Amino acid sequence: MILVRNIRLPLSCGEQEAGAKALKMLRLAPGRVAHCGVAKLSVDARRGAPVLVYTIAVTLKDEGEESAFAGASPYVCISRKPVFSFQTGGTPLAHRPIVCGLGPAGLFAALLLARNGYRPIVLERGPALDKRVQAVEHFEKTGILDPNANLQFGEGGAGTFSDGKLTTRVGDPLCAFVTQALLEHGAPQDIAWRQKPHVGTDLLQGVITSIRREIERLGGTVRFETPLTGLRTQNGKLSAAVTPDGEIPCDTLILAVGHSARDTFSMLHGMELPMECKPFSVGMRVEHLQSEIEKSLYHAAAGHPALPRGEYQLSQHVGDRCVYTFCMCPGGRVVAAASEEGGVVTNGMSYHARSGPNANAAVVVSVDGRDFDGDPVKAVQFQRKLERAAYLAGEHQAPYAAPAETVGSFLEGCGALELASVQPTYPRGIVPQDLGSLLPDELSGALRDGLRAFGRKMAAYRAPDAVLTGFETRTSSPVRLLRGDDLQCLGMPGLYPCGEGAGYAGGIMTAAVDGVRCAAQLMSRNTPSGG
Repeated sequence: MILVRNIRLPLSCGEQEAGAKALKMLRLAPGRVAHCGVAKLSVDARRGAPVLVYTIAVTLKDEGEESAFAGASPYVCISRKPVFSFQTGGTPLAHRPIVCGLGPAGLFAALLLARNGYRPIVLERGPALDKRVQAVEHFEKTGILDPNANLQFGEGGAGTFSDGKLTTRVGDPLCAFVTQALLEHGAPQDIAWRQKPHVGTDLLQGVITSIRREIERLGGTVRFETPLTGLRTQNGKLSAAVTPDGEIPCDTLILAVGHSARDTFSMLHGMELPMECKPFSVGMRVEHLQSEIEKSLYHAAAGHPALPRGEYQLSQHVGDRCVYTFCMCPGGRVVAAASEEGGVVTNGMSYHARSGPNANAAVVVSVDGRDFDGDPVKAVQFQRKLERAAYLAGEHQAPYAAPAETVGSFLEGCGALELASVQPTYPRGIVPQDLGSLLPDELSGALRDGLRAFGRKMAAYRAPDAVLTGFETRTSSPVRLLRGDDLQCLGMPGLYPCGEGAGYAGGIMTAAVDGVRCAAQLMSRNTPSGG
């Protein structure tokens, strides 16, 4: 793929003109081009009239010719598609490998294993996606929660109900493996070249189901509504996975349970496997009008049809903590993400079109082992305490109603919710609450300082009627299960802690990559079982 940067055009020009200018710079005839599209689009409003700044991605019908364009201009570079080869070890497995969890890490671990003849057995505590969607919709309407079928658990994991963002700062070539698999199963083609690719919740669900069906078609077995309840060892090595339906013999298991599998964390802690408290963050979801975000970003150009939906990422150090925005969802909505009875959890999601009136993002503050005496049990207890406090604050109105407050009120500690232009989208309803009073003073103080700093950086954050809804507690796993250079658990050979739940990823792409990495490591040691 050829990337042509710094193509500057007035607002009256669009993607077609930018593509034509890129081909002119490359001296390329259109007949040689397989695809020409926008990889990145930004606005430069520093010198008066706003200017669109494009990066255009060009692929040729003969990809072998692309390298000849390296250095054609200071603004031209070549992005080469990695070639993957996965080695197979010499020790036969006694049993089929087990993958526990069908979120991004487990899904892609199972896919790689299935494609190479290992016929994995996949255990997923929640249901298949169609039944899961029904459970989520039922919870949003009635407040009746299924602890195993919700926004955290079920086919696809927590990432299924999100913006479907694939952005990552990890420069791992395995990202290309994940992207290619997503494309093969129906993801939008532009994820191959966009700098900030996203799929959207609506499209991601079909992609996940298609990948699972490939795993099954290649000999893998997916057992829905089958939680992992224990592990057995023999001679210090993994020998079986325990489920409510009985034990499954295994000598290898990829543990990809997600960041909310607290019962699994407790089981592993009880087995005295080496585990540490991992940094995470807590806070609220903030909602602004999407139009106000775009005014802050694009200024006079806001609302122009050539511009993409406005996105942002903000951060501010407050003492030794960091306050930052996370998982920003343009044109999205706040969702009810509880997975335990009697606790309120918020998150955000967008559909592919990102066409809703509100933008939302998590505004969170960092916490770490120093806050919990290095004890992962205390870290989980802290999350639960906040979730329970949020539930009790809204229980009198409706089950799983969430406490909320306008930003201006939060900054003053008033507990007021005087709605104006921003209409909140949390589906179970909201109740006025002094959110700061439900948090430790140091954390609420840091969040206030961070929000004031954000207001100095971005005009939309100076709007007092933006709405905060609490609490966002599941930004990442609070624990890390320690593993060695061979990616196996330090206390149990054959067990591969994997993905976000085990403390080795954050987001769809990094979790999927870690799943591929763990599966490849397992393959490098073992050949498939004969049984």
